[in-house]
Amino acid sequence: MADDHDGNGEQPSDDGETGGETDHEAFARRVAEARDLLGDDATAFYVGVVREGREVDSTFAQQGEDAQQEGMQALSLLASHIRLVSDEAGVDYTTVAADAVTLAEQLDESE
Repeated sequence: MADDHDGNGEQPSDDGETGGETDHEAFARRVAEARDLLGDDATAFYVGVVREGREVDSTFAQQGEDAQQEGMQALSLLASHIRLVSDEAGVDYTTVAADAVTLAEQLDESE
């Protein structure tokens, strides 16, 4: 499962441009690549939309032959996301996973 956020296996630079692209052009390209990933053969996906630094909406869908396969797909998506965040932040996976658990607990308490 590919989880690089620029779709080509490389991390974009932090200098405002990515391979001659502006930040806006690189983001638009990544959005188009993400849309291309949602082909007929996709069996699970998670999408989170963030505007102005705040999550405003998210959705998750999956289909599998049984509950175990669906559970593994959900865990694979979570693991892929943890890996992406840890790579982006330059920290190890366990740090990101522990922080995610802490945030999830805080969300439970606020509901």
